[in-house]
Amino acid sequence: MKFGKLAAGIAAVSLVAAPVAAQATGSLAPAVERVGAASASSEKLEGGNGILIGVLAAAAVIAGIIIIADDDDPTSP
Repeated sequence: MKFGKLAAGIAAVSLVAAPVAAQATGSLAPAVERVGAASASSEKLEGGNGILIGVLAAAAVIAGIIIIADDDDPTSP
């Protein structure tokens, strides 16, 4: 029974000490800075096609409503 309590104590101490040990080893690594790569072409990411896509989506929705509402055929003879 003493071995079980000893194992539980060692497990608890290792769980508490693991983050501290990981943080301490992280400070030994050399500092690395991120540097952005130069781009040869500048792209416009502002969305110049947004209006066109919106108009096409609205037209598709309207066409779908017209097709669904145009069904005047009776289903029973």
